[in-house]
Amino acid sequence: MPVSFASRTAWDLSESPSSRALQERRRAGLPVYDLTVSNPTQAGFDYDPEAILSPLAAPGALAYDPDPRGMLVARQAVCAYYADAAATLQPEQLVLTTSTSEAYSFLFRLLCNPGDEVLLAQPSYPLFEFLAQIDDVRLTSFPLFYDHGWQMDLQSLEERITPRTRAIALVHPNNPTGHFTSPADRAALERICAAHGLALIVDEVFLDYPLASAPMHASLAAGEHPVLTFVLSGLSKIAALPQMKAAWIAACGPEREVQEALHRLEVIADTFLSMNAPIQHALPRWLSHRQAIQQQVRDRTQANLDALDAVLASQSLVSRLAVEAGWYAVLRVPALESDEDLAVRLLQQAGVYAHPGHFFGFSGSGWLVLSLLIPLETFQYGIKTICKIINDLNSGI
Repeated sequence: MPVSFASRTAWDLSESPSSRALQERRRAGLPVYDLTVSNPTQAGFDYDPEAILSPLAAPGALAYDPDPRGMLVARQAVCAYYADAAATLQPEQLVLTTSTSEAYSFLFRLLCNPGDEVLLAQPSYPLFEFLAQIDDVRLTSFPLFYDHGWQMDLQSLEERITPRTRAIALVHPNNPTGHFTSPADRAALERICAAHGLALIVDEVFLDYPLASAPMHASLAAGEHPVLTFVLSGLSKIAALPQMKAAWIAACGPEREVQEALHRLEVIADTFLSMNAPIQHALPRWLSHRQAIQQQVRDRTQANLDALDAVLASQSLVSRLAVEAGWYAVLRVPALESDEDLAVRLLQQAGVYAHPGHFFGFSGSGWLVLSLLIPLETFQYGIKTICKIINDLNSGI
């Protein structure tokens, strides 16, 4: 008899038409202008190898202290990072993980029995669905809607709460919409969580990347926490170092619930002990030197957004939605064909690759999502090409 595999991993792994078109073009040796690149290490930024790698060889970097929550020196460095964001945390509130993905997995295991539910706003990053399935958790989406900026449909959120709902997951600022959670929405979410006995999970990986049009917003680790709140972040975005696997969970809220959560998280973390020692020793250095690479990223994203606006101002078919932070821009395009068909058309006709909206859970057609990390020249070419092809399509050419 053949081996049986778990149903939780029975994913449809077939390529989408746009992914297939991308691979075909690359195999043919044709140029690709990839407007989806979100890995900063592949976006042409100027890294300082000595500053990044030397802490890994510093005296004591091989010393191993198997503290399940992470080495004290590393957790103290994370607290210093939050102090710069006007949030006061103690090392005892932190559990280090190798990534925010692992942090989500730890929290799903902490909060949910198999089949329990977590609420998540849509549009959002598709990784969440895989994380939930792996941990036997059901994701239930509630809608974001656009009305002079992105808004939460709080009524729909409450209507989706069931006896099996255990938490609300929030991305602040959201990915890919790039909007911050307002103080009013934070208060409403905390009220809903308190009324239904839910935890609040807050992913802040893009917090340090506001655009010029929006002021810096506070971390949700700051302020009072009337409900059990877990704030996640990590080096992947803060220091633009996705290859240096370091992230964390900060637990805030009522003292008894925080302590119970941390005791249980400590057992989960102790079971895996996935954080390696040299990374933890280097974490203080990397966090303290984050400003240089962050400024490069902010300069690039703002320059690309300005270039996007300049191109869009010369035509009327394509527009962009308001964005406050992060590395993405959302385009509204005429729904002349499905987003997937449009993505294939852009590739086949001009080698321009953009995310179709359904990749992030946008409903209906008429959406493209672009990374703002692309080098400016490539980004400008891609935007001009998108507008030309859509204009030709609209004109029936």
